[in-house]
Amino acid sequence: MKTFRKIREISLPIVLLLILSCAAAPVTGRKQLLLIPNSELNTMSFQQYSEFISSNKLSADKQQTAMVKNAGLKIQRAVEQYFAGQGNSSHLRGYEWEFNLVEDEAVNAWCMPGGKVVVYTGILPVTKDETGLAVVMGHEIAHAVANHGNERMSQGLVTQLGGMALAKALETKKEETQNLFLAAYGVGATVGVLLPYSRTHESEADHLGLIFMAMAGYNPNEAVAFWERMAAGKSGAPPEFLSTHPSDETRIRKIKEALPEAMQYYKP
Repeated sequence: MKTFRKIREISLPIVLLLILSCAAAPVTGRKQLLLIPNSELNTMSFQQYSEFISSNKLSADKQQTAMVKNAGLKIQRAVEQYFAGQGNSSHLRGYEWEFNLVEDEAVNAWCMPGGKVVVYTGILPVTKDETGLAVVMGHEIAHAVANHGNERMSQGLVTQLGGMALAKALETKKEETQNLFLAAYGVGATVGVLLPYSRTHESEADHLGLIFMAMAGYNPNEAVAFWERMAAGKSGAPPEFLSTHPSDETRIRKIKEALPEAMQYYKP
């Protein structure tokens, strides 16, 4: 893919030294390994998203499609308001928001860099209504704006491609690097649950997603019911120590702990 060749060659040790000293996740302030500029990720994202949409069937259900777009727009405004309140509107520079509902039985949704969101029709029976949908979209958008995909892809470049310079990896291992990008954002994931980020990423997305949905006018208390429905729909889940996901009990407990903070943002 031509856009992958645009990333300039950077020495990984230098990037680690520079970026680890200043990059921090929203809300938690956790230090992050971010090797790829967001502007470069956005360029990749827009092309990949366009290819995905052109090769997948959009839902013909006008009511459900409108619900996805309505919830997305509300959360978009909440995200923009949140970062403006932090004096960090530049964090969203280059975003070109888009929300689509795709015909697919997978219980899944994802958000690429730059605000490119897809919801699969298979998750709608679990979300039940627009508030449940807001839980999912707030969570997935939180992953994107918290740079979790960038972080996962950066880790993959180090561990899977031997820490070679970015441009060299994209030149000599283009397919592997492209696959890292797709995997980092869960495109095509059909695991029956939302994309399994690390436990840390999941907890951060839950926390930030609650705030976003609350600011968008959705009751964050409904997140508990949604995750209970998700838990009820799974079978044979591995013990927590064998999974990258927090256990259902742990996730719901942490969400309940975060609700008082989220409710401060809620104005129905």
